[in-house]
Amino acid sequence: MILKRIKLDIQMVGETNCYIIQDEKTKETMVIDPGEEIDKITEMLDTLHANVKYIVLTHCHGDHISGVNKLKEKYGGKILIHIEDEPGLRDPMINLSDYIGLGAISLEADSRLNDNDLIHIGDIEFKVIHTPGHTKGGICLYIEKEKILFSGDTIFRGTWGRTDLPTGSFEDIIKSITDKIMTLPEETIVYPGHRKINYDKRRRTNIFRIKTKRILVSFT
Repeated sequence: MILKRIKLDIQMVGETNCYIIQDEKTKETMVIDPGEEIDKITEMLDTLHANVKYIVLTHCHGDHISGVNKLKEKYGGKILIHIEDEPGLRDPMINLSDYIGLGAISLEADSRLNDNDLIHIGDIEFKVIHTPGHTKGGICLYIEKEKILFSGDTIFRGTWGRTDLPTGSFEDIIKSITDKIMTLPEETIVYPGHRKINYDKRRRTNIFRIKTKRILVSFT
C-alpha cells in the first residue's frame, strides 16, 4: 500500500489534508478530500501512474471538495459521499464554499455511502464509519488490516471538529467519537482532515476532555 498526505493551503481555512492511497499491484487509487491546489494532487497522481477509482469525501465542506471537478475531469473516478451529506454537495449554503472564499460549488455524487459500507481498491479494504457531528453525514474510513483511520473533520490531534456549522451537532460528535472511534484498537493511527497525524498514545488525550464535556452537557 502506498499512502501520501498532500497538505493544501485553503484560503480562510488554512492547511487541509488530502490523502492518496494506492494498491501497488493494480495501481487502483483512492483520493480522499481533494481541496484547492489541485496541481499538488495531480503531480503526485501522475508520479504514481495512478488509476483513480474513487474520490471519497469525508464530508461536504468546501475546503474538502473544491478540487473534485477538476480531478474527475482529468482522471475519472467515482465521487462517493455519505447519503446524509450528499445534499450539501449541491448547496453552497451548506458546503460553505462561497463563505470561505472558494466561490459557490455544486457537485453531484456518483454513489452514496452508508454506515459499514466496504470500499475496495485492489486488495485494500476500507470500512465506512458514519460519524455525524461536524456535519450530519460525516464519515471516517478505516483500514482494519493496517489499523489506519482517515477521520476527516471528526477528530484531530487533541480535539474534534467544529459543530456550530450547518447540520453540525455537539452531542452527535461526542457520541461518534466515544462510541465509534475510541472503540478502535489502541494502536490505530488517525489521519485527520487538518493538523498532524494522531498516533495511538495521543488518542487517549481526547478521552478525558470528551468525558468532561459530556458531564457539562448533561447539566445544561
